[in-house]
Amino acid sequence: MDARRDGTRASLALIGFIVFIDMAGIGLILPVMPDLVIGLTGVTIDRAAEIGGWLFFSYAIMQFLWAPIIGGLSDRYGRRPVLLFTLTALGLDYALMAWAPTLAWLFVGRLISGVMGATWAAANSCVADTVRTEDRGRVFGILGACGAAGFVLGPAIGGLLGGFGVRLPFIAASILALSGAAIGWFVLKETLPPERRRRFALTRANPLGSILQLSKTPLVLGCLIAIFLMQLASQASVTVWAYYGIEKFAWSTLTIGLTVTLYGTLLALSQGVATGLSIRRFGAVPTAAVALLFAIPSYLILAFAASTTHMIIGILVGAVAGMTFPAMQQLMTARIGEDAQGELQGAIASTISLTSVLGPPLMTGIFGAYADDSGLYFPGAPFVVAAALTAAAAIMLILTLKRTAGLR
Repeated sequence: MDARRDGTRASLALIGFIVFIDMAGIGLILPVMPDLVIGLTGVTIDRAAEIGGWLFFSYAIMQFLWAPIIGGLSDRYGRRPVLLFTLTALGLDYALMAWAPTLAWLFVGRLISGVMGATWAAANSCVADTVRTEDRGRVFGILGACGAAGFVLGPAIGGLLGGFGVRLPFIAASILALSGAAIGWFVLKETLPPERRRRFALTRANPLGSILQLSKTPLVLGCLIAIFLMQLASQASVTVWAYYGIEKFAWSTLTIGLTVTLYGTLLALSQGVATGLSIRRFGAVPTAAVALLFAIPSYLILAFAASTTHMIIGILVGAVAGMTFPAMQQLMTARIGEDAQGELQGAIASTISLTSVLGPPLMTGIFGAYADDSGLYFPGAPFVVAAALTAAAAIMLILTLKRTAGLR
């Protein structure tokens, strides 16, 4: 029994490492992507930014399409083979991008990264396989903290390595992923026994099919809608943060980096520490509902901020909302059968990826329209839109929890 528990603990630790690798690998290459695109094409920085946007789009759209497939395959064949294969393929793909002699090859690499980066679905399914329902929110929060740590450390390390060569961060990301696969071969134990598996069906292993299947469970459907709205709102911070800081407060690159690091650190603490404590004290339902409400004033503070100090206050308030997602995951996994946890996590990943497709043009378009002196000047407009989207998400979540989970 102790050996089994130790094996499960080691497997979950490796899952956390895989989530860290996914985020760190993305972050490692971000600082050097503009220089690499310019080096491959010879275009100016504005054109390079457009190409970079399409590279990001290609990654997000492939995640959107493939996350349910990866999740469905893990429900059929188990988590271990899917995770080891995708992690190995991701390592080889980073090596491909390190070698890429043309822009076309770089696009091929990003498409493959989008497919193999969908390991999030299988990784989170391992938690549902092995952790008691009442403890899942805490463990999901820890996985979120691992992702936040990768989000913080990846760009910093990538920027440092990029000073020695624009392709070096890709090599580092490749080594990181392949090392994780090698360790996983010896450490990662299968978490889904054969008797709890189900047949793979492409009619279910696609974004529409998985959502239609999961819509039979009202709590899950309501939570997915809330996740879509809150993640779409978060694109305001993801896409216009640096531009907003430069436009309104003349931020330097150092200030931009420090504010992003602060948010990532606070998010890691919120998800990795505070989530478990809150669920243990108040329960998953109140934690999910109340934490999300903190995002609304956070976005409004950011929108109307008059100084960098106000921006930091907005970050502090918004970090509390980080507890919402792990608590929602706990609630959703409790309503889904043991043979469909991969399908659930794939649907969640597709929902989040869709916001990465729709959010950047939406939020940057709003910013561009209101950061122009020729019209109404209000560069904080994307954050007002984010507050409205979050309010809609909160209403959907609260109504769903009242109908299905006994929220008073």
